[in-house]
Amino acid sequence: MSVSPTIEVRNLRFETDERIPRYWHGGRRAVTLFFDNLSIFFPAGERFFIAAVKAHRDRVQDPKLLAEVKAFVMQEGIHGREHDRYNEMLRKEGYPIDAMEKRVERILRRATKFLPPRWRLAVTCNLEHFTALMGHFILGDPRLLEGAHPEMVALWRWHAAEENEHKAVAFDVYLASGGHAFERCALMIPTTLIFWGKVIEHQARLMHENGILFSAREWISLVDFLFFRPGGMFKLFLHYLDSYRPGFHPWDMDNRDELEQWKASYRGATSL
Repeated sequence: MSVSPTIEVRNLRFETDERIPRYWHGGRRAVTLFFDNLSIFFPAGERFFIAAVKAHRDRVQDPKLLAEVKAFVMQEGIHGREHDRYNEMLRKEGYPIDAMEKRVERILRRATKFLPPRWRLAVTCNLEHFTALMGHFILGDPRLLEGAHPEMVALWRWHAAEENEHKAVAFDVYLASGGHAFERCALMIPTTLIFWGKVIEHQARLMHENGILFSAREWISLVDFLFFRPGGMFKLFLHYLDSYRPGFHPWDMDNRDELEQWKASYRGATSL
C-alpha cells in the first residue's frame, strides 16, 4: 500500500514564450536540448497514463487510493497542458515538433491497440518510474538546473515534485488490479529500450536542427553533465535496477524530505 504524502493539485501556468532564450540552460546548447527533448514526450505520454489508470479505477476498493487516483489524473492533465505550451514554444523556434510528437503518439496508439489493459498499466508503472527517478535527481541536486532561466527552473522542479508525489499511484492501482512483479518486469525491458531509444533519437534530431549533431564538444558537454558534473545517470541506473527486485515499491526510494523542501519553497513563492 502506498505511503505517499498527500497529493496536491496545483493549477500552475508557466510563461514559456519568446521571453525564454533558445538555450535557456545557461547557454548550454546540448543540455538545453536534452530537457526540451523530454518535454516532447509528455503531452501524449500523460494522456496514455491517465487512460491506463482510469481503466482500472473500478478495481480499487481503498478510499485513500481512489482519492489519489483522482489527484493523479488532475496532476497529469495539468502537466500535459503545460508541456503542450512548452512544446508550442519549441515549435515557434522552428523545431519539427509536430513530426516528433506524431511518432510518440504512433507508438502509444499501437500500445493501446495491441496490449491488454493491464499490460498498458504495467507500462505506465514503468514509465512513471523513469519520470520519478529523473524528478528525484532534479529535486535533490540544485546543480542540475544551475544557471537556467528561472521560469524553466520553476517548471521542471514543479513537474519533478509532482511526479514524485504521485509516483506510486499507478503502481498501487496495478497491484489492486491483480498485477504482479514478473509481468511488470518483463514489460520493463521493451519499455526501457523503446523509451531511451526515442530519447536518443530526439536528442540527435534536435541537435541536428541546431547544427551541432556532429559537434564532439557538445556531445562531451552533454555526457559530462549527465554522468559526471553534476551527473546522476549512474545512480539513476542503480535505482532503475532496483525496480526488478522482488517486493519493490516506488516509495522504497523515500524522498519525502526533498518533496517537503520543495513544497516549503513553493508555498513561500506563492505567498509573496
